[in-house]
Amino acid sequence: MIFYSVTITIDAEIESKWLDWMRRIHVPDVVRTGCFSECRIYKVIESDATAPSYVMQYHCRSLEEYHRYRDNFAAALQKEHSDRFAGRFRGVRQLLEELTPATRAQEG
Repeated sequence: MIFYSVTITIDAEIESKWLDWMRRIHVPDVVRTGCFSECRIYKVIESDATAPSYVMQYHCRSLEEYHRYRDNFAAALQKEHSDRFAGRFRGVRQLLEELTPATRAQEG
């Protein structure tokens, strides 16, 4: 499994507006490309950042599917986000590959 992870640090003044737009518009648009099976949104609760940060973790079945997203959809979707929130956020993107299945704590 491939994970496309996007971390956004957003100005606190527009945090709720940004998060609402991400949940209602942007994340569904990215998933509708068909390149990802789902997206989970996490709020960073401990960080060196002075502003609120969020991680969107898009799940992708293969590297080829991620490349399809990158080559055919990413530029337009990223531009829409950048145009809407210009100068109000910082973003970092990472591509992760799951090496082993996740383990769970044993119930006892």
